[in-house]
Amino acid sequence: MFIGHFAVAMGAKSVAPRVSLGTLIIAAQFLDLLWPALLLAGIESVRIVPGIMEATSLEFVNYPISHSLLAVLGWALLVGGLYWTVRRHARGAWVLGAAVVSHWILDLIVHQPDLPIIPGGGPRVGLGIWNSLAATLAIELGLLALGVAAYLSATRSRDAVGRYAFWALVIVLAGIYLASAFGPPPPDVRSLAATGLAGWLLVLWGYWIDRHRTARRGS
Repeated sequence: MFIGHFAVAMGAKSVAPRVSLGTLIIAAQFLDLLWPALLLAGIESVRIVPGIMEATSLEFVNYPISHSLLAVLGWALLVGGLYWTVRRHARGAWVLGAAVVSHWILDLIVHQPDLPIIPGGGPRVGLGIWNSLAATLAIELGLLALGVAAYLSATRSRDAVGRYAFWALVIVLAGIYLASAFGPPPPDVRSLAATGLAGWLLVLWGYWIDRHRTARRGS
């Protein structure tokens, strides 16, 4: 799952309009922003196996810190708690925590049974939708459409930057996703991790967009 997580961030703006889109992206993508650093440190591991599933070439071998359900609940409390400590905005804190957990739930839909429930062992789960490229595209692009619609209904542009920067982000996200779905697999794990860390640029993009948009009345 990739753009589906960004769709959650966009849609969450309609529930918590005071929270910046950049912060919502951090929450919805938190697990995948943490994971590349753990890969580079050798703490978690993944293998690139072309053809292992129709919609991905990644075999997730070991990622208990970033993607086990128990750890995810802890990360959700951390993200939501930090936001509440800084902003004292309870709704925003709850929405951010829920966005962190939503990442695991969406991954559950597409992954093969490799998502751990607890770190260090136990059952692994996953519904395996990545075995069907058509179903994966339908889910991800459908979620993106819903997220875009929700964000546009909750905000309006203050200037041209707010309008065009948002649509540019949508196009870039769709382009990255389609290139990943139909292009060659990553050449190696280090390149995969470096690309994942570049996701922080999309976080900054989200903050930039939100500085040029404002919540619609009644959002």
